[in-house]
Amino acid sequence: MNRPKPHQAYDLVVARPRRPRRPLVGAEIRRWRGQRGLTLAQVAERASIDVSTLSRLESGKRRLALDHIPALAAALGVTADELLGARPPRDPRVRMQPTRLEGMTMWPLSQQAGGGLRAYKIAVSGRRRRPPETLPVHEGQEWLYVITGRLRLVLGDDEHVIEPGEAVEFSTWTPHWFGVVDEAVEAIALFGPHGERFHLHT
Repeated sequence: MNRPKPHQAYDLVVARPRRPRRPLVGAEIRRWRGQRGLTLAQVAERASIDVSTLSRLESGKRRLALDHIPALAAALGVTADELLGARPPRDPRVRMQPTRLEGMTMWPLSQQAGGGLRAYKIAVSGRRRRPPETLPVHEGQEWLYVITGRLRLVLGDDEHVIEPGEAVEFSTWTPHWFGVVDEAVEAIALFGPHGERFHLHT
């Protein structure tokens, strides 16, 4: 006759959530040292610590003591926050000065781009009423959206009046120019690299 087995005891294992890993300070020391073009010996001498200690710090085999931080930061020419890998968040705001040219003021609304489109807010003066004798031509496309005022757009032999709330897109291989009909105009524009060079530097 089989006897019932005694109840077995089991250890209850509760998984603990892992803490997020902080950037390795040793990697930051090595990165800053490399950017400064310094050897282990040079940094160790400036920070008054042993070369072996610095090597172990960089490899993560030794923890960074609090009293090491100011000396290492000074030796590398960085702040303590930079040494510890604490970087401020990137400011997404565009802070660039406007350009004034031929009756227009243009504020960049996007950062420098590598050959792509850039956005501008444009204020067209009420004095910009007459196109030049020779209309400009250049490579690319342009896009305009009128916010206030009425925009006079000349495309080759054709003229258009663009009202607030209307948008236009055209090839800049077509001779073109824009100004005002009767009062100042505010608009948003997208320029390619060729149009940007023309409008901002001619």
